[in-house]
Amino acid sequence: MEQVDQKKLIEDYEIKPVPQEERKNWFYLTMVWIAGIIALSATALGGALGSGMSLNQAIFTAGIGCFLLAVFNAFCGIVGNKTGLSTAMISTFALGRYGSFIVSIVIAISLFGWFGVQLDLFGSSLYNVIYDVFGIEIGRKWLMILGGALMTITSMIGYKGLEKLSVVATPLLGILLIGSAFIVLREFNFNELNNAALSMDPISIGGGISLLIGSLAIGVIIAPDFSRYSKSNKDTVIASFLSYFLGYAVVLVLAVLLAKATSEVDVVAIMIGIGWGSGAMLVLILAQWTTNNTNLYSSALGFSVVFKAVPKYIITICAGIIGTTFAVLGIYDNFITFLNILSIMIPPVGGIYVADFLLRSHRYDFSRMESIRSLNIMSILVWAIAIFTAFLTSAPPLGLGILTITNAPAIDAFLAAFILQLIISKFNLDKRG
Repeated sequence: MEQVDQKKLIEDYEIKPVPQEERKNWFYLTMVWIAGIIALSATALGGALGSGMSLNQAIFTAGIGCFLLAVFNAFCGIVGNKTGLSTAMISTFALGRYGSFIVSIVIAISLFGWFGVQLDLFGSSLYNVIYDVFGIEIGRKWLMILGGALMTITSMIGYKGLEKLSVVATPLLGILLIGSAFIVLREFNFNELNNAALSMDPISIGGGISLLIGSLAIGVIIAPDFSRYSKSNKDTVIASFLSYFLGYAVVLVLAVLLAKATSEVDVVAIMIGIGWGSGAMLVLILAQWTTNNTNLYSSALGFSVVFKAVPKYIITICAGIIGTTFAVLGIYDNFITFLNILSIMIPPVGGIYVADFLLRSHRYDFSRMESIRSLNIMSILVWAIAIFTAFLTSAPPLGLGILTITNAPAIDAFLAAFILQLIISKFNLDKRG
């Protein structure tokens, strides 16, 4: 009986649909997505907007950017909800079995790499907080090992682990951020904050929206990894807007207000400054833990499609140990450019599977997996063209920067893939059923 319970605990349906009885309503999915959104990078982005824009401009930018993210996330999430499958598995329908292997490897290695980079940031930041607040020195490497262990354990359990952690962490993080803002902002009025001098070069509204969308583009594309646990399309759409539109906008606006009031973009530093040292440490731990969880979790889902015979929890443990070791050794410092290149290869995948699903949703059924062709050359070509589009619109040194479409290369790649795949899927609709 105990063995059955343990197996059920770590069962994550990595290469098959999530059963309807395992799915939950919008509340739990919202908590998971918001927990993944609230990170040091999100508050730093809000701080940057506050430092380079007026308050009115920053709030407008956050509203538009978050709304667009919610729309994209809802489209991608619906595909996951309807199929009950992960992003890597869904890509099989549009790209073929071998094509999905390529996608799985790109997603897995990219997110695996960012797991290590974020873990390095976690260790360094936590070291500084503990030393500044308590005057205690704990080696960065030991803190990385601790963080890596925590993140690996919850990711190993799977979506259930992420969900339980998020339900606790998300409200607590919200209380800490709102409480900090209340203490700092009670001495200011709106006009004072809106007319505060910019502390960095001005950022245009278009540029701010591009930064905002680009910051979470990959998270939107891998939405099916989480929405497959959603009860219905309605729950997925509600969760998308509550998390990416409302939740992310609130986090950004709070960071903007704090940046305006203190000329500081680091929320953790602000909390230390107002005497919330333990709160700052808690925010740092929970924010990085919940966000980096999603990196390792989706990375393991990608690897699971390639190594189908290996249980996902084993893959997660191995990935966590290797990723933590690399972070401790400082290896990732030499691979940031490579990880950025992999990162712009992921958004087109979303454009491809969303467009293909819109025209061939009846084919997106797990029972048809065995009859899927080995390689869909035309969709692979669409992927390659969309990636090339991203390189053309990305600024050097990552790309050539000779073309401008939306000012967000990730969205450029998504839209290019979406439009081309619509044409391809429509053309092949009668041939492929």
